[in-house]
Amino acid sequence: MAASKRLIRLKCPQCGTPIEWNDNFPFRPFCSERCKNHDLGAWAEERYAIGDREPELDE
Repeated sequence: MAASKRLIRLKCPQCGTPIEWNDNFPFRPFCSERCKNHDLGAWAEERYAIGDREPELDE
């Protein structure tokens, strides 16, 4: 029996367009170069941030 490839489907994180994780979508996880560049621009403009501290736990 040949090994079957699992089909992975997801939505573009920018616009929500459904895509498949394969070579037909070279900008994955984005659907297009436009969405990829839009996301990159958001990072460059510091609209996204990674926290620098662990959240405090209530005891």
